[in-house]
Amino acid sequence: MTNVIQTQVIDSGILAIAREAMAEGVVKTGAVIENYSGAVSMVFDVRDINGSVITKWWGLDGKEAKGIKAERALFANTLMDRDPKFIKSTNAEGKRTPTATVDTYWQRVKIASGYVPKGKVSGGTDVDAKTASELKTMINRIVDAEENGKDCHASVILDSLKEAYVVLTGEAYNANK
Repeated sequence: MTNVIQTQVIDSGILAIAREAMAEGVVKTGAVIENYSGAVSMVFDVRDINGSVITKWWGLDGKEAKGIKAERALFANTLMDRDPKFIKSTNAEGKRTPTATVDTYWQRVKIASGYVPKGKVSGGTDVDAKTASELKTMINRIVDAEENGKDCHASVILDSLKEAYVVLTGEAYNANK
């Protein structure tokens, strides 16, 4: 049986400071998002008795997610209070709806906490895959030009591009793939 320590008593001090800093420096990503993400993780990650994370805050649901949902609302309200450009609309009762930009910033906070968006690959492999795809496009363009009898200066680097493709994919370039 694993003992679980859950911190439902919210340390609003650290969150408030980090949230305000995030709203203040919202156009500056990087360190500000990392700091806020760290504060959110400290408060909402579910940990075992040894302090190891059992569930990240963005993976919580149901009653366990009540605190993070409240923090998300505070985050949105802080941004909307700071700058009206974050307000999409206001209804007759005065309830404000945040813009999609607020969702984008919240997504960045989640990603800084280790969340991997659906359809994305974590780590460096997505950069390599994209680079390999772009190399293949360049190689195909040069090969097509040569086959059509066009003189192009890029023909000089064709072999180098094919070698780079092999390095990234582990496979020789194949025009039919």
